[in-house]
Amino acid sequence: MIGPNSKGFVVWLTGLPGAGKSTLAHLVAAELRQLGLPVETLDGDAVRRELTRDLGFTRQDREENVRRIAYVAKLIARIGGVAVVAAISPYAVSRDKARADIERFAEVYVRCPIGTCMIRDPKGLYAMASRGEIQHMTGLSDPYEEPQNPEIVVDTDQELPESSLQTIMAGLRRLKFI
Repeated sequence: MIGPNSKGFVVWLTGLPGAGKSTLAHLVAAELRQLGLPVETLDGDAVRRELTRDLGFTRQDREENVRRIAYVAKLIARIGGVAVVAAISPYAVSRDKARADIERFAEVYVRCPIGTCMIRDPKGLYAMASRGEIQHMTGLSDPYEEPQNPEIVVDTDQELPESSLQTIMAGLRRLKFI
């Protein structure tokens, strides 16, 4: 499948902490691999550990984090691969820049009310933020700018991950990415 005529692309999942981005990214990646596509997942937590550990959580640092992720995703797509990104990427300007820099880009808004994310709280971040242990918590003390025109929207508080996966795959087919 990969070669000089291959057209790679980026699937960019954005949403609040606890919305289900990582879960969906791994499901999407597995489904795309089943189709024979070369896929790499860029999960925000792993990227923070391996590539951007020098950055904090100020607006400037968050924008730089997204810029670095977008650069790596662009390289993967440029050689015909698929980059599945799961990153909060809270600022519209950063996501818009990634979109402008990457030829085939599908933004997936993993929409979930903050109340549901706080109940899920898989990493305990909301609890730590409420105790004052975390500064710059997206959705609480820092903003999350909802996407205005995403290619795909899934509502993870209303559907199971498998249903969200099917919505994403249908969107990628509609965009003629697969």
